[in-house]
Amino acid sequence: MDKREFKNKVYNLFSEMVKSLANPHRLEIIDLLAQSDRTVEEIAFETEMSVANASQHLQVLKSSNLVEARREGNYIRYSLADKTIYKSWYNLREIGFDRLAEIEKLIKDYRGKKNVLEAVSISELMQRMKTKKIILLDIRPVEEYNAGHLPDAISVPIEKLPAVLKKLPKNKEYVAYCRGSLCVFADDAVQLLKKNGFNAKRLEEGFPDWKLKGLPIHISQ
Repeated sequence: MDKREFKNKVYNLFSEMVKSLANPHRLEIIDLLAQSDRTVEEIAFETEMSVANASQHLQVLKSSNLVEARREGNYIRYSLADKTIYKSWYNLREIGFDRLAEIEKLIKDYRGKKNVLEAVSISELMQRMKTKKIILLDIRPVEEYNAGHLPDAISVPIEKLPAVLKKLPKNKEYVAYCRGSLCVFADDAVQLLKKNGFNAKRLEEGFPDWKLKGLPIHISQ
């Protein structure tokens, strides 16, 4: 094998791996699996795909060794093969935020309509958590909260938030977080809280980003 043949083969292998990510559904699946392990049925529900479609995307990711599968009773559960998988998607996402003006415009337009443009960074949240003056709301499904959440966060899945509003004190500042910067659960939560007279902001990022930085997490399971 000469030098050129060697390089062609190596770059081709890397190219095939990158191509397995070059699909919007598969990137969303990476975001979901960064929260917790899932079955194909759960992924299909969250992404609004058919089970057959979700299964095909998972097999592409699995063939590139980006996703692993294990049998659990009658179900097969999928997980990210390694924490570096999400880190790679995180880095790609940051490049997109920095280099693609259309992405920034889409996010501003969407959040502007919901009146949730102001967000809190992870570093800002860490400082505010020291004051004990904020209430941190985890808006994700309870299964994701149980698999891992920020310290002192209260689990209030977005569909349950309207029912608990009357129990929340209004003399506190609220920070809502969900799956990440592209997740809209936190936007919906902040919009609802502000409409009902609460001082609320969303965390700019989400649980996987907090975890990626090596910050402490709590597990309920």
